Amino acid sequence: MPRATQFRLVLVTCGSLPEARKIARAVVEKHFAACVNILTAPVESLYTWKGKLERSREHLLLVKTTAKRLKPLEREVLRLHSYETPEFLVLPIAAGSPAYLRWLLS
Repeated sequence: MPRATQFRLVLVTCGSLPEARKIARAVVEKHFAACVNILTAPVESLYTWKGKLERSREHLLLVKTTAKRLKPLEREVLRLHSYETPEFLVLPIAAGSPAYLRWLLS
């Protein structure tokens, strides 16, 4: 079984569904991620930006990847994203089915 510690879940929010789809497609086609889930129903985000309380509707990407692919994945997200400072949060995957984890390596 692959070591679960080498796998990551990356969270990225996008301002529009077309942007979310563009980023998801690019990172999968370039093999920076094995899979990206796009939440097509917007999430409501509340945050402070430049000293002002903001509220927006965003689309969340759930990106499944490996630790080795994080740097090129982040560069590609930053290159394609419209936000000045896009969300790019990395969470470790503690465990998963052996077959799925093996697939993430491909």
